Parts: sequence; structure tokens; C-alpha cells
Amino acid sequence: MRTNLDFSPLFRSSIGFERMLNALEAAGRAETIDNWPPYDIVKTGEDEYRIAMAVAGFSQDELAVTQEQNVLVVSGQKANGEDVQYLHRGISGRSFQRRFELADHVKVTDAGLVNGLLTIDLKREIPEEMKPRQIAIETDGAMPKTETKRIEAGEQAA
Repeated sequence: MRTNLDFSPLFRSSIGFERMLNALEAAGRAETIDNWPPYDIVKTGEDEYRIAMAVAGFSQDELAVTQEQNVLVVSGQKANGEDVQYLHRGISGRSFQRRFELADHVKVTDAGLVNGLLTIDLKREIPEEMKPRQIAIETDGAMPKTETKRIEAGEQAA
């Protein structure tokens, strides 16, 4: 059972959550679920991840890995040079495009193709200015002392 949710009230009352709300809307619009090629996503460290995708029958020249802002696109296009008559074809050679939504500051660090398995290594690298930093708390000597002015009541002439 699929229901369509309207996120427009949340857009009106939230600031800075546009990307998350857009991702929720996009997930609700997904009509077909394509399970090919199969893949795994593994967390290999504190801020490190690996995508392993089974792309049997594809060569390195027939695959493309592209990062566009916060989206990783993996695509494969078989060369149309073969004129072979198959008696049985169990290894799919169809073109594909798989998209992965990436969090902020996640970058592709490496990609490799070994034995029909495409591995893509990712790492989240938070810029120094965005990392938490410790603020030193100064003691009495650091604060400039201000003199307190005393207002004395003077004698008033009548």
C-alpha cells in the first residue's frame, strides 16, 4: 500500500530541511524498483563507506562513475560490437544507471573493477570550520576590570 504524502506544510514551517524533504518526496515518487545490478553498501569505518556492485560482463571502458553534488551516478553501457547468437543468455548485458543520494561532505575516494565487482570507496570529510571546536574559558585575569562609579549624594542648597 503506497500513499502519497504532501510535504508542503513542512516546507512552509521549516528552514534548512529542504534537501531532506526533497529526498522524501523523491522516494515517494519512485514507481519502479529496479534490482539490477545488485549491490551492497558497507560501512568500513567511522566516516568511510564502500559500495560493491556486481557488473559481470562489463569492462572498465563500459562503466562510468560520476559524482554530481550530493548524487553518485553509476552507469553501464555495453558496446554494440558483438554479433553473437546466444542459445541461452543468463548474464545480463543491458544498460543501467544507478543513483545514490550522498550526505553532505561525502566524497568518492577510490573506484576499482576486479573480477566483475565494481567497488567504490566513499569518505565523509567535514571541513575544519564545521567541526566542533573547544572554546577556552578564561579566568579572572583575562577579563578587563571596570571601575564601578559611585554616585555620592551631594548637599543641596535650599
